[in-house]
Amino acid sequence: MITKLTTEAIELLHRLIETQSFSSEEDKTAQLIEDWFTYNTIPFKRENNNIWAYNKYYDESKQTILLNSHHDTVKPNGNYTNDPFNAFVENGKLYGLGSNDAGGCLVSLLATFTYFYSRKDLKYNFVIVASAEEENSGPLGLKSVLKYFENVEFAIVGEPTLMQLAVAEKGLLVMDVSIRGTASHAAHPNDDNAIYNSIPVIQWFESYRFEKKSETLGEVKMTVTQINAGKQHNVVPAGCDLVVDIRVNDKYKNEEVLEVVKQQMPNNVEIKPRSLDLGSSSISIDHPIVKSGVSLGRTTYGSPTLSDQSVLRCPSLKLGPGDSTRSHSANEFIYIDEIKEGVELYIKILEGII
Repeated sequence: MITKLTTEAIELLHRLIETQSFSSEEDKTAQLIEDWFTYNTIPFKRENNNIWAYNKYYDESKQTILLNSHHDTVKPNGNYTNDPFNAFVENGKLYGLGSNDAGGCLVSLLATFTYFYSRKDLKYNFVIVASAEEENSGPLGLKSVLKYFENVEFAIVGEPTLMQLAVAEKGLLVMDVSIRGTASHAAHPNDDNAIYNSIPVIQWFESYRFEKKSETLGEVKMTVTQINAGKQHNVVPAGCDLVVDIRVNDKYKNEEVLEVVKQQMPNNVEIKPRSLDLGSSSISIDHPIVKSGVSLGRTTYGSPTLSDQSVLRCPSLKLGPGDSTRSHSANEFIYIDEIKEGVELYIKILEGII
């Protein structure tokens, strides 16, 4: 059964690759996922472009395992030499946009869920969610349907980790920082130049270190990624705007980091967070699902990249076939053998706790 499901999962991945599914435009891949459930006689539900299904013998008295991966993609970058929507296999690699991030994970989880779907002896319920708008953290993605899932004990989020166990993930806090000054003609003296005022602010973001360091995720990392000021060569601007990207470890909530930054800024600086929702996430290394993976030779680590884990409020493990370094790259690919290993290991790891 595992071999058959894996073969069908790889066939589905071919179809997903060849169907455009940019964030907020996933309606056609949503239909392909519906077709998978229909073919396997599994009832499902859909809201916008999110599709989910429960195991056949769902029992309200049991806790639930949430399986999740996304079916949207970024747009292909300009360095592609292959057709990003042409799924083809060469030297054991399946090429195409979304093959690695996160198509291979999604189809492997669909095969895994289908494998367990009709089991009567499960210790847990299962719900699988193929979610939309992950790549752009959109409002109609996973977060919009979490209200339907009750009693979730933990989640497995399918992202490429080489099937190693990402037991923690950094959160994301993006800030718009406005430094005020006094506008004037460039020919006249001005000791309140907004651009000059921004220099110590930039230096603070570069040098400040948050006290709490995580064993799995390291330090909170703050990076000034954009700066904008002035429109004419002979006018000192009244303001200078920065964008700061902050990767938050699991020792802090985004609100706590925001408060520290605000306290450290001078009065001429205004801070506006774009969102406080994309928090860090983690699962205990003593959790049974982690122990099950470790018993199968898997290693644990902390992930610096963001996923749909950030909207979950339950313990979550990031785990999936493929390599994160290939995500969003030109001529994206995943090895066929990685998908085969992914299905097999998902099943073995879950069988270790159910």
